[in-house]
Amino acid sequence: MKLAFLVDPLPKLKVTKDSSIAMMRAAQARGHEIWTCQREGLCWEEGAVWLSAQLIALTDGGAGAWYEVVSEARVRADQFDALLMRQDPPFDFEYLTATWLLERAEAQGARVWNRPRAIRDHSEKLSILEFPQFTPATMVARDPERIHAFIDALGDVILKPLDGMGGSQIFRVHREDHNRYVIVETLTHHGHRTIMAQEYLPQIRDGDKRVLVIAGQVMPYALARIPKPGETRGNLAAGGRGVAVPLTEAEREVAEALAPILWQRGLLIVGLDLIGGRLTEINVTSPTCMVEIAAQTGFSAAERVIEALERLAAG
Repeated sequence: MKLAFLVDPLPKLKVTKDSSIAMMRAAQARGHEIWTCQREGLCWEEGAVWLSAQLIALTDGGAGAWYEVVSEARVRADQFDALLMRQDPPFDFEYLTATWLLERAEAQGARVWNRPRAIRDHSEKLSILEFPQFTPATMVARDPERIHAFIDALGDVILKPLDGMGGSQIFRVHREDHNRYVIVETLTHHGHRTIMAQEYLPQIRDGDKRVLVIAGQVMPYALARIPKPGETRGNLAAGGRGVAVPLTEAEREVAEALAPILWQRGLLIVGLDLIGGRLTEINVTSPTCMVEIAAQTGFSAAERVIEALERLAAG
């Protein structure tokens, strides 16, 4: 297969933990061509979507030496067997524009995963609202009075912006917290930005679990991201410690319920976040944790992605 990965600039990817690189390695090991491009290389011209792409060969080197550029070319999007959209957030207007362009590419025969419309329709924070039976108590609002009423009612909550990643700007707020008003003012921009408030789940001590779902199949291991001492956030980017663990019965129940729905919508790679068996986020832009799980268990979710792409290309 001829595969294209739309990713952040290659020198910025962390070779020791990046799931996109893990997928590239798995694909190369199976004899497939690996092309990469960045969002700025997308364009509509001559009635088609084109990519300014690089054919690369992955090496055993670290840091900036993990790949070699074999050649560069301007390639129509539909000339690839699959194009994987793996751009990290923020989900800004440029990200939105990329989904529109890739949707045009799909109309011309390109196979894009995750599907652009599915990415666009699934806010990583708000998409959980479709499945309230699996979530903690949740409020989405920008009115500070409503948010404070939610804090008063529950006593201990998590506040977070709708466009963050890696634990950025996530606050735990108690009913008696003397900083609660300035935190709400800051996050909502004095009532001009909508945020999410969720019931605080003490099971975070056991980890914020990342459960991977590939082509509608639930992977057998989760990565429990355990907060460091004095922290509420388990995100690895915030200093959390990743421990691969088998799924619990409650986690599998949630994942198995969502898996066929998300796959039917064109979401090939999904990262469900669960705390205490409760669903807190559905990650669809560039879900991670494949490297850590493989290192600790020997199970390669990256290989499952490439196997799924092979089946799709054959079909």
